[in-house]
Amino acid sequence: MFVRFFRSEPAAGIVLFLSAALALVVANTALNDTYQNVLEYHLGGLSIHYWINDGLMALFFLLVGLEIKREIVEGELSTWGSRALPGLAALGGMVVPALIFAAINRHDAERLQGWAIPAATDIAFAVGVLTLLGPRVPSALRILLVSIAIFDDLGAILVIALFYTSSLALGWLAGSAGVLIGCVILNRMGVQRISPYLLLGVILWFCLYHSGVHATLAGVLVAMTVPARAKGYSAVQILEHRLDNWVSFLIVPLFGFANAGLVLVGMGTDDLFGSVSLGVILGLVVGKQVGIFGAIWLAVRSGVAVRPMQISWMQLYGLSLMCGIGFTMSLFIGDLAFERAPHLMDATKLGVIVGSVMSGILGAIVLKRTLGSASETGEQTA
Repeated sequence: MFVRFFRSEPAAGIVLFLSAALALVVANTALNDTYQNVLEYHLGGLSIHYWINDGLMALFFLLVGLEIKREIVEGELSTWGSRALPGLAALGGMVVPALIFAAINRHDAERLQGWAIPAATDIAFAVGVLTLLGPRVPSALRILLVSIAIFDDLGAILVIALFYTSSLALGWLAGSAGVLIGCVILNRMGVQRISPYLLLGVILWFCLYHSGVHATLAGVLVAMTVPARAKGYSAVQILEHRLDNWVSFLIVPLFGFANAGLVLVGMGTDDLFGSVSLGVILGLVVGKQVGIFGAIWLAVRSGVAVRPMQISWMQLYGLSLMCGIGFTMSLFIGDLAFERAPHLMDATKLGVIVGSVMSGILGAIVLKRTLGSASETGEQTA
């Protein structure tokens, strides 16, 4: 039974949800002091919380990078035509939420640092909720959701690299470039063994950690150099297969447990409607649906992209709502934006939790009402 569960599609999302729920329970009981003390306990000069967010999450970014590369080389995003619709949708789904957050927090420079928080979609949660709707979900709808989330992740990675980087140490940055060149040379030499790439990846993480660039980006950079083939089993697929369960069922849930612990005692409407939490909630719930659905509508109407015939406009709207589930990457960006402002990070957690839950529920309601409806699935125009 357990094996069957962990092999099921919604399993990763369910485990992540349970880990976040457990963190909320622990944070609001007598165990909170122990919870906080464990996270702040130092190993090797860094806190356990730091090792989770900046160490283990590098493997999460490695897996994300591998998924992006595989889809571009041999998957659903292997042609320019297949990239147009999800790419434009993801762009709209990042820009509009960021603008909403920025508009609400425009008068406070410190709070404005969190502008990218509502721009991310959590693929594990979103796919999990979509799968729970049952077999009536068109495969094209799931593929589009995953494709949008992949472009979304790529955009979030670029945002982190460009806007959440501290002052640079050029010597360490040069060392990072040298290590990355070493990975590229391995690729050009046709080295298929995974261990040399991982070894250089550890060294790259160390160099980036000292350079000022966020160290987790080492995972993405190494992933881009791992060999991939358009046909046949490649090093990308092998490493992705080996990492998948560890990342999905250990690293990401551990991240969720370490970052979702929000003390709710004493919170009221003032906290819910504070500029940071309100900006995140409106960004996820309103910004995502407007940005994604609006970009899709414009792309299809202008002839830049084609709407999949199996998906109705209402189902695309439900999908746009579902993309407002922004848990993992939103919390990660929030931790970078408000590293020195714990009270703003609490507001971020509140906004991410409320906004993600609302988006998931609203998206599920819309999709459940449209799935299996002949009039909707046969609709060709809006």
